[in-house]
Amino acid sequence: MEKVLKLASENGILIFSKSTCCLCYAVQILFQELRVHPRVHEIDHDPEGKEIEKALMRMGCSGPVPAVFIGGKLVGSTNEVMSLHLSGSLIPLLKPYQASLS
Repeated sequence: MEKVLKLASENGILIFSKSTCCLCYAVQILFQELRVHPRVHEIDHDPEGKEIEKALMRMGCSGPVPAVFIGGKLVGSTNEVMSLHLSGSLIPLLKPYQASLS
């Protein structure tokens, strides 16, 4: 769990992902469309991936991936991110991390 918390605190927006996960990809595309560039940590490419997966489940993720952290806080998985977006609550959370339109 220490590695999860360290990565989350060092990155404004962090997505724990698996390279073969279509829901992870969907969340990444949503964030790109909202002009944020999250750090994506592919746990299937990390030797400690199984431990990270277990830690995310212990932290309350409904599934191990995607697990989205914003500002060091666990937001949740796809359902939570989409619910926040549909309710209009996601963009205010992302605002500090959005790239400006030039």
